[in-house]
Amino acid sequence: MKGTDADEAFNGFVTAHSPALRRTAYLLTGSTSAAEDLLQDALVKLWLAWHRVEASTASAYTRRIMVNLATDRWRRRRYATVPVEEAERFADQGAARTFEASEDRAFIVGQLAQLSAKERAIVVLRYYHDLAEADVAEAVGCSVGTVKSTCSRALARIRTRAEAALITSRSTS
Repeated sequence: MKGTDADEAFNGFVTAHSPALRRTAYLLTGSTSAAEDLLQDALVKLWLAWHRVEASTASAYTRRIMVNLATDRWRRRRYATVPVEEAERFADQGAARTFEASEDRAFIVGQLAQLSAKERAIVVLRYYHDLAEADVAEAVGCSVGTVKSTCSRALARIRTRAEAALITSRSTS
């Protein structure tokens, strides 16, 4: 059975954008298995809306779906946090490779995992995807001011932990 043009367009989109979307999902969840589930659920929702989505905005639309799904999951489980094991953080080599240029990739990914879902989504969209504050606000569903303040607080927390880790590593050396 031959697929329709919509099927082929969707398959082409998934083939072309899956690696980047998988890395985004990993950064939003901090877990390989949760990232795979998040991406799969987002692609199902995207397929259901595919007839309404423009090809030029499909990637942004999918990121928005992933942020919403990650936020929904966080809200449902906000009282039951499960720490991410160190081995699981880097099981997805594709996600880990994006940080190879940085010596501190384990620290960065660990710090992202410690942020709340909303903070993590804002930081990932703002700095990993290099979206403007207005675009991040639209994707997350908040005001530009909330993006600015949340991003500032999250980065300050990461910066403070980085300074503490540097002091600790110097004192043990």
